[in-house]
Amino acid sequence: MAAVTRGGAVDGVIFHTDRGSEYTAARFQAACRHWGVIQSMGRAGCALDNAAAESFNFTLKVEFVHRHRFATRDEARVKITTWITDFYNTRRRHSATDGLFLIDYEHRIMAARAATTTRPREATAA
Repeated sequence: MAAVTRGGAVDGVIFHTDRGSEYTAARFQAACRHWGVIQSMGRAGCALDNAAAESFNFTLKVEFVHRHRFATRDEARVKITTWITDFYNTRRRHSATDGLFLIDYEHRIMAARAATTTRPREATAA
């Protein structure tokens, strides 16, 4: 989804997961390599490795899912995706990003990364 919404520009993005079989599967790993996504997995038996993901899941459930009824799984999928892309990432402030919207934080990180990779090398004395 990140690759599609960003026109494929996700090279270097980190995708953190647990060690579920869907994330360790060769097909998923090949997709990550194709898009230039860096895989990160939590250690076995260490719940703190997934704290950010668990925090997101809690917020999603409390702020959206438990406040709505969905007629079908497809409806739930569309409405949850819309909430994430149109509200959570763009209009909800986050303490982990010093109160920035996630999209603004991402743009800052990408600009800083671009500035460090495009900076010309200084000439060295011979």
